[in-house]
Amino acid sequence: MAIDRTPVLKRCRSLGLDPIVLGIEKQSKREPNKRRRNESEYALQLREKQKVKFIYGVLEKQFRGYYQRALKMPGITGEDLMTILETRLYNVIFRLGFAKTRKAARQTVDHKHIMVNGRIVNIPSYRVKAGDIISVAPKAKEMLPIKSALIASEHIQVPSWLEVDIEKLQGTVLQLPARDQIDLDIQEQLIVELYSK
Repeated sequence: MAIDRTPVLKRCRSLGLDPIVLGIEKQSKREPNKRRRNESEYALQLREKQKVKFIYGVLEKQFRGYYQRALKMPGITGEDLMTILETRLYNVIFRLGFAKTRKAARQTVDHKHIMVNGRIVNIPSYRVKAGDIISVAPKAKEMLPIKSALIASEHIQVPSWLEVDIEKLQGTVLQLPARDQIDLDIQEQLIVELYSK
């Protein structure tokens, strides 16, 4: 798997992202990069795609596959693409507050600490469905990273398409998220325009 070793805050600055979107509470000491006044349409489209790939930790080949899947779905392609990305298991773990960042959530899933409908799932890209119950595996309930993530996430609001039970360390997918329930400042239509050229 390809590894991008660029410092996270530097990437956030170059893409114009607030690090809090990634679950990182640090702030860069430098100002965000100033953009040229007349950026080309292609540059704007490419930056939106890079921003989404960076937020969700997806590489190009996989991202293109998700776009092709969204293209075949009924509805608006850009919104369907965002729904696909948002319903990946590690993102749901992050949204429920069981991990501080998406990277930590991915590692939690990789290490078999997460169960979906009572079965251990260790595939971070597993897509959850409406009605799925996601829980922390019994052996992982006392782990320090999960406990500290729960403490840190007390002030974070869980999206309305999810329901969390902190006592049982489990969450339920009430429905698939609509675009207005995804709180990211992304112009997904620019990504659709980029791929449809």
